[in-house]
Amino acid sequence: MKLTPQQVIELHEFNNLTKSLSFNMYDICYTKTRAEREAYIEYIDEQYNADRLTKILTNVSDIIGAHVLNISKQDYVPQGASVTILVSEGPVVEVPKENFAESPGPLPESVTAHLDKSHITVHTYPEYHPDEGISTFRADIDVSTCGEISPLKALNYLIYSFDTDIMTMDYRVRGFTRDKYGHKLFIDHDINSIQNYIPDETKEQYDMIDVNIYQENIFHTKCRLKEFDINNYLFGYSKDKLTPEEEQEISERLKLEMDEIYYGKNISRD
Repeated sequence: MKLTPQQVIELHEFNNLTKSLSFNMYDICYTKTRAEREAYIEYIDEQYNADRLTKILTNVSDIIGAHVLNISKQDYVPQGASVTILVSEGPVVEVPKENFAESPGPLPESVTAHLDKSHITVHTYPEYHPDEGISTFRADIDVSTCGEISPLKALNYLIYSFDTDIMTMDYRVRGFTRDKYGHKLFIDHDINSIQNYIPDETKEQYDMIDVNIYQENIFHTKCRLKEFDINNYLFGYSKDKLTPEEEQEISERLKLEMDEIYYGKNISRD
């Protein structure tokens, strides 16, 4: 494999670049009654409790080759959970030759690289609209690494771990490192889009928008499922329980909720 110019540059001491990935997922559901809304929140809290989230984040640390130093986790009342993992440099196991290539990372059964002093966090936010019958669950995951490895290697697994309707992803490289002559390097790998790290089969399922500020090494991608099947958004029953008028009304409400999240603004139904 031919190395890129970034890879053959000899650094002065440690790579001090900080690379941060923020991954946000949204799950939308229609819950007609208060009892259904409460049941949905209870279901989400069980599906994404602190123990399961800890397992997901531990797998993320395995993927990027990190050693777990400390785990802090909490299930909240009345709803939601948080997990924070402090990690440090771990052993490199079976590093593939294409490690530096822009490609989707692995699922958790293999370790691909290493990093130094870092952290991984997740916070969940189940909530529902008081009047419209819409319930929305959001999970925020942050992976911050220092050194050569990019947290984008964990993105494939994060998408795999959450059954999500809408995703927003932010990636930023901060700080600088120096080559052996003292010249500053503000990024150490080629990237033009977070989409480089999303598998093709996943990209085919989503509409995607990029907003990137290349001169600042800031990359943003948001994704929304292309196909809409109302059965995937009804909690506890299917559309055969609805009249055609109810199905149309609920579909419009669900699509409006997704549009507002995707575009980041309130949209009038008029």
